[in-house]
Amino acid sequence: MTTRNADSSAPPGALGPAARHSAGRCAVLCLVSTAATGAGLLLPTALGRTLDLLLARVPANRWVLYCAGLVLLLALLDACQTVLSGTVDARTTAWLRRRLTGHVLAVGPRAAARFGSGDLVARLVGNAAQAGTAPAARAALLAALAGPVGAMVALALIDPWLAAVFLAGAPVLALLLRTLARDTTQCVARYQEVQGRIASALAEALGGHRTIRAAGTADRETARILRPLPELSRSGHRMWRVQGRAAGQAVAVAPLLQLGIVAVAGALLTRHRLTVGEMLAASRYAVLATGVGMLVGQLAGLARARAATGRLGEVLTEPAPAYGSHRLPAGPGRLELRGVVARRGGRAVLDGVDLVVPGGTTLAVVGRSGAGKSLLAAVAGRLTDPDAGEILLDEVPLRELTHAELRRAIGHAFARPALLGATVEDAIGLGLASPSPARVRDAARTARADDFVRRLPDGYATAVADAPRSGGESQRLGLARAFAHDGRLLILDDALSSLDTVTEAHITRALVDDGPGATRLLIAHRAATAARADAVAWLDGGRVRAVGPHEELWRDAGYRAVFGEGGEFSEADRHGSPSEAGGLREPGMPGAPGTPGKTVSP
Repeated sequence: MTTRNADSSAPPGALGPAARHSAGRCAVLCLVSTAATGAGLLLPTALGRTLDLLLARVPANRWVLYCAGLVLLLALLDACQTVLSGTVDARTTAWLRRRLTGHVLAVGPRAAARFGSGDLVARLVGNAAQAGTAPAARAALLAALAGPVGAMVALALIDPWLAAVFLAGAPVLALLLRTLARDTTQCVARYQEVQGRIASALAEALGGHRTIRAAGTADRETARILRPLPELSRSGHRMWRVQGRAAGQAVAVAPLLQLGIVAVAGALLTRHRLTVGEMLAASRYAVLATGVGMLVGQLAGLARARAATGRLGEVLTEPAPAYGSHRLPAGPGRLELRGVVARRGGRAVLDGVDLVVPGGTTLAVVGRSGAGKSLLAAVAGRLTDPDAGEILLDEVPLRELTHAELRRAIGHAFARPALLGATVEDAIGLGLASPSPARVRDAARTARADDFVRRLPDGYATAVADAPRSGGESQRLGLARAFAHDGRLLILDDALSSLDTVTEAHITRALVDDGPGATRLLIAHRAATAARADAVAWLDGGRVRAVGPHEELWRDAGYRAVFGEGGEFSEADRHGSPSEAGGLREPGMPGAPGTPGKTVSP
């Protein structure tokens, strides 16, 4: 996992689009906040005028009503501001999470490889919530800035000397706020980065909890997960020191300015240049003009939101695959790889792979661990893009297909399928535009999953989380999902590895004889699976070493060694048949005695 630290210069990433998404509500929030600021600025004048009339023993009922109305209006605007702020924060956070989730899923495994799954979750949950406060914080900050500016104007209208006193200390306040914004952004970014590292380590440990328990290393893993805690503590203490220092400086500077303004107002009062009411108003405007405490809190919140937005921006700058506008012509599903190069960790896992799978045939891909079999399967189905070369399906490059056309044409099954959906039926029908019960059940029967699904408490309506199943049964459900897909190309990435030999034989027969896809690409680890395919592609060192029928390749000791040390196998292994050893192969199955085998020209 590699990340870069967010700092004050980090690009805002999703902040601009997020602000545009909430632009209408933010505009209303800004108007409400400004109106509240305006009402707050009018109140000291109204109070001062009321006091002067009362001291002069003049009826002041109308001005008392003005003051009461302003107080009531302030309470109402404050309530509206609170509701609008919460609404904007929630909507913006939801929008950011949807966008980030969609982008991570579009990028695919590359996102988890760069950031780590735990760090991605931390960004999606915590950082998105903090970044979601940015639009409302900006709108409120504009209104908050209007308060000191309006108060300074009001002081100038009462007497220019009062405004002059405030302007004398304004640069100090401005410098204080600027320093706060800069330092807070830096230390908050560091704090969030360390949080992400802890979350990533925790996710890794949860994924391997059985291994940790079996090895008895829970204490060691706990220490590893919590190792960044001292750094997190230092970052948190620094963050609070920055904000505490800013608040302390504000407490030191603001009262001095207020005392200065009140002292000058008192001097003007003794010279009869101000009334008692204007003196009261000036004291209130002095508090509003120097009220940097509220600005400190809002700037700190905005700095946290900016740092969180920078972390979201790091993920969003990871490029997602681009799709074209073409559709596939009618065809049998001919797959072709031309000069495919795919690198991982600076190493070419696939290095100049050229491979053709004629439509309607089954090609097994075999090779030692690390030969690039699963990466070839991912590239062939465009779950990831190669660094060089291209992949064509029925003469059309996969990059030129629309997303819907690509996923409609290619189905996948994996060794450890993720069964998503509320029920077992939903999990099998995942990705289908209109999954009918009949189609789901036919696919389950082909995958030899129908019997055990019907034994579940609620059959196909059983919740996936409540469906007890073995690894082989999960694999069969994943195969059923691929069979229900019914595309022209079916890619099985070691999707038969957890099946018993009889079940594997039945499913392979369905694939080879009357499979749901016109073309099948099988990543195989068993000689039996390779033997039943029309042809075998032997990967070695990231290159295709040979393509041909399993029977022919078996004569090569290096090929036999792919399936075990030294290549010492029985006749049953050579034919990929368990029948000679245990009588499990049925007559007429591919590769069985008396059954002519298919061949595919490389």
